[in-house]
Amino acid sequence: MDKVAIVTGSSRGIGKGIAKELLLAGSKVILNGRNKDRLKATQLELLKISKDVHYLCCDVTNTDESERLINYAIDMYGRIDIVVNNVGVSSRGTVGESQPEVFERVMKSNFIGSVLPTIHAMKFLRKTRGSLVFISSVAGIRGLPGLAPYCASKMALRSLAESIRIEESDSGIHVGLVYVGITEIEHNKESISANGSSVILDDRSNKKAQSIHYVAKKVLQNIKRRRFITTLSTIGVINAIMQPLFPMLVERLIIKSKKKIGEKSK
Repeated sequence: MDKVAIVTGSSRGIGKGIAKELLLAGSKVILNGRNKDRLKATQLELLKISKDVHYLCCDVTNTDESERLINYAIDMYGRIDIVVNNVGVSSRGTVGESQPEVFERVMKSNFIGSVLPTIHAMKFLRKTRGSLVFISSVAGIRGLPGLAPYCASKMALRSLAESIRIEESDSGIHVGLVYVGITEIEHNKESISANGSSVILDDRSNKKAQSIHYVAKKVLQNIKRRRFITTLSTIGVINAIMQPLFPMLVERLIIKSKKKIGEKSK
């Protein structure tokens, strides 16, 4: 799999796992994030797999910075075969108690942070008939309590991906959308609380969380098979089937499970 790949938000967590799997498959990888120290540490770790791993510290929610990332890959390798839009942040809190800035920050990170690299990479992906992958969440299938900004941002990725698939149907670009379930997290992963402050998420080692390795493998599978939608949890698959057919039943089930959903999302 001799490809050139960009993975946004890849200094840790799922993004780092995806970058690792791409390297193991023979790809050249450009890491991205806003924390230079974490990026350098991740690069050093992944250099044990391949020398073809580089990073650019920049904010992909800024149009100039996202263009710089794409140009960095072109300057380095002359082409782009894969763009994985993984950058994002989660949120906690009901709509009624949330500050407006929370919605702005989450949408900017999760949606705009995927739109801008996509726009700048499109002409290069057309040349390689490459893959454009969006990392979404099962929370993007159906709105959930206490997660409205996050759900809205992940739902927006679905419509974006659908539009691109139609627009680029003649160009040969593969568009993938991966619905990730509850996944293990690295230490000190943060979320945005209702008042806009950062909150550290609970450790998930004692919960039924999917491993980063498993999720990354499935993302790679999506790319290799050039699939559109990949849903990575049983509850996500059930929700995806039930929601369009029996939306009110799904709503009643979620209302009954509000407390449990809140506990799992901490």
